[in-house]
Amino acid sequence: MQRLASTLEASLDPAQNKRAESAILNEQTKPGFSLLLLQIVASDAYGSTARLASALYFKNYIRRNWTDEDGNYKLPENEVVSIKRELIGLMISVPANIQYQLGDAVGVIADSDFWRRWDTLVDDLVSRLTPDNAQVNNGVLQVAHSIFKRWRPLYRSDELFTEINHVLGKFGEPFVQLLGNTDQLIEQNKSNKQLLSQYFSTLNLTTKLLYDLSVQDLPPIFEDNMQSVTSLLHKYLVYDNPLLHSDSDNEAGPLEFVKTGIFEVLTLYTQKYEDAFGPYVEQFIGSSWSLLTTIGLDTKNDILVSKALQFLTSVTRMSQHARAFNSEDIMSQVIERVVLPNLSLRDSDMETFEDEPIEFIRRDLEGSDSDTRRRAATDFLQQLLVQFQKLVTDVVMRYVNHYLSDYSRSPSANWKSKDTAVYLYSSIAAKGAVTTSQGVKSVNELVNVLEFFQANVAKDLMLDSDVEPILKVDAIKYLYVFRSQITRDQWREAFPLVVKNLGSSDYVVYTYAAIAVDRVLALTDVAKQPLISPADVKPLSAQLLQRLFQLIESSPEAAKLQENEFLMRCVMRVLIVIRDGVVPVTENVLAHFVQITQIISPNPANPRFYYYHFEALGAFIRFAAPSRPEKLENGLYPVFGNIIQNDVQEYVPYVFQLFTALLEANRSRFLTTYYTSLIQPILSPELWASKGNIPALVRLLSSMLTRDASQIAENNHLEPILAIFQNLITTKANEVYGFELLESIVANTPPPTIERYFVTILQLLFTRLQCSKTDAFTSRFVRFYHLVSARVENGLGADWFIAYANQVQEGIYVQLYLSIILPDSQKLVRPLDRKIAVISLCKSLTDSVAFAEKYKKGWGYSCEALLKLLENPPILATTDETIIDHDVDDMSFGVGFTQLQTIKRPARDYWPEVTDVKIWVGRQLQDANARQGGKVKSFAEERLAQSPQALQILSMYMNR
Repeated sequence: MQRLASTLEASLDPAQNKRAESAILNEQTKPGFSLLLLQIVASDAYGSTARLASALYFKNYIRRNWTDEDGNYKLPENEVVSIKRELIGLMISVPANIQYQLGDAVGVIADSDFWRRWDTLVDDLVSRLTPDNAQVNNGVLQVAHSIFKRWRPLYRSDELFTEINHVLGKFGEPFVQLLGNTDQLIEQNKSNKQLLSQYFSTLNLTTKLLYDLSVQDLPPIFEDNMQSVTSLLHKYLVYDNPLLHSDSDNEAGPLEFVKTGIFEVLTLYTQKYEDAFGPYVEQFIGSSWSLLTTIGLDTKNDILVSKALQFLTSVTRMSQHARAFNSEDIMSQVIERVVLPNLSLRDSDMETFEDEPIEFIRRDLEGSDSDTRRRAATDFLQQLLVQFQKLVTDVVMRYVNHYLSDYSRSPSANWKSKDTAVYLYSSIAAKGAVTTSQGVKSVNELVNVLEFFQANVAKDLMLDSDVEPILKVDAIKYLYVFRSQITRDQWREAFPLVVKNLGSSDYVVYTYAAIAVDRVLALTDVAKQPLISPADVKPLSAQLLQRLFQLIESSPEAAKLQENEFLMRCVMRVLIVIRDGVVPVTENVLAHFVQITQIISPNPANPRFYYYHFEALGAFIRFAAPSRPEKLENGLYPVFGNIIQNDVQEYVPYVFQLFTALLEANRSRFLTTYYTSLIQPILSPELWASKGNIPALVRLLSSMLTRDASQIAENNHLEPILAIFQNLITTKANEVYGFELLESIVANTPPPTIERYFVTILQLLFTRLQCSKTDAFTSRFVRFYHLVSARVENGLGADWFIAYANQVQEGIYVQLYLSIILPDSQKLVRPLDRKIAVISLCKSLTDSVAFAEKYKKGWGYSCEALLKLLENPPILATTDETIIDHDVDDMSFGVGFTQLQTIKRPARDYWPEVTDVKIWVGRQLQDANARQGGKVKSFAEERLAQSPQALQILSMYMNR
């Protein structure tokens, strides 16, 4: 155990991480590994670093190994029982930093097991609560918060409310008692700093739990005790004790944490429980005003101030409370004493601007600064604007003009006044949130955003010197925010000015320029046409890309190079816009991509940066590789190969997608030597063990099969690929990928080759259908059947499928066809799936011997199913080259699969020549009837005799 503890500690050291991780992987194959980790966490014999490392590894180990996709335990049952029995007591006894990691592990287990497979947990927690032991109580509350906070983002459901009621029935009463006890203990120990701090930690956790327990609905026990609960919240919202003051100007202390939590609860109650909470709101409004007008500008208060402003914003949405602000005098006080102090730049903001510019950008950028003073003050002001548009506009414009006048008196000394003016004006000019795709969609009709820009802002954008960097940022950000309000002709003049600022030496200026360029290039009009034409961008593109790469590569250190994802996103956008305009600069762009990939490969530091890096690479391959495939292959194969060889898990799923893009861009009819040599390594079970690799590997293998399935079969790779298919369809999470692989095998492998395996394939599919089918599995099976049935010209077809199905079990085909294939064909949703079903059913009527001679009723049923599908014929989307934008803040990152949109493969149409299925069906029936001497018509008259309406409709198709 000592050796494992040392190895875990070494895993936190970047210099030893790889070797340590490898050693730990060997250890975790041994029985009881998770319990060994908990023993290390529990023992004071090991150093704090080793214990923390063990808790971290335990959390991640549980996340990977607790249950499979179907909810079954992956660990032995005795280990599961022991973990549940030991974990709560351990978590209560360890230091806070370890407690936090174990809390995450508890949350993972609770996601799977709570409450039905862990119904003793709440009783266990309640039994451990004490009258006055803060350390124990805080441990219990931390565990409870780890579990109950899962409810915050969830949608309402019967199952969720059953769980919440289970908790409240056991935990509600003790929790309310604990709130009261904690209040008394704080009073009793108000002069004892150590105990006071501990009890304030308890109060902080109870506030979080008050939010957790109320987030879905107001618990009856809280509603019954609303007066005492609100009294306690108000008491500690205005509470002060010098012993709890933070010594730091930057780090919040116990008072700030508790008050922040109280404001979060108040905002929730105001927004959701006005009937119950409404009578108590007034006292909190007054206290919030008092806090906001007296609190300092120290950084430690930032989140508290933003939460207080969010509460006032929620209060202002209710007209009965907003009325208090409906006078010019009161509104002036609000602007002057609350809004302006929190909108204006502070010295600490400028320190961040200069010393941590990327942090300044992330805080300042619209949509990412919800917990900053500026964002919260803006939201408050905009909500006041909703209630009293003219009053707010008039009052604010007085302050805007005042600050602009102050700036004009001494621009060099008073530049902060102009920053305040521009920010204040933007706050009332914009109506609604700033959207990622379009910026502000509507504006305050009482102001003119273009006139203000031309009169007060444009000059800062045009000047090369004598302008404070922050004012240049304001000018660029103004265009970025109001980009949808600017016409195409106006953008034609403004765009070069924004691009010019990429040449600035100031980090924030050139980064904001990159952000604006990216967003403006993505902007389209109502007809979905770009506001900035690609023809206008292509002449600038070589210099633009060169400057962006120069900025990205300004530091050769891996973490620093990856710091600024906004620059790489701009590279991606330029490549998407210019498309094949990148071909003339292929060599230069390729060299930069290779260098960046080599630098970041050993150290994946910023998921957003490397996501955009690989998206940009995808766009480059998509548009440059078709004309210069060998150039890109020779440049990228070595760096991609190193990533796979070194098992850089964050990058491997991206690299396999890019390998596929390179393969598909090369128009060779055969697999190149490189891809032939790649097949064996990518069949390695270790690669398929990582869930994130599976979608990318399936697409790569599918593309290889499409290119040269015969060669793959000749090299004896088909059986290992079929073994992968077998593993994929055993789990719900991967069954779709299993079918994708199977379709590629069957569609591209000559029938004589696949025939040897087809009975086994059907046995696997039929077993899943019988034992554990899902809607997704059934739908994909039906699509697979129709794909086989429709490929008559390729040597397959319904008769081929029937012959092998009945080898599995005589007569099973009829059962499948009647109970699954026919009814579920009507449930197919995707147009291409419905198209395949139409072609399959039609060919069963025209080409199947079995349906003609043996399954006479089946012929009629198939005809009726076909006609029903044609009532709502699949309308296939036209080819669309648009690359869909994804906001990475809405995507989850980590060691998993993230689809690269720039090289996303459209759904494959096996019959692109069939553009109108109704016309095609009519011709198919007519041709078959003529070819077979009128048999199709005869069959219809005989077999649809009991369905005269169906016969009439079919006759219409045949007589077109």
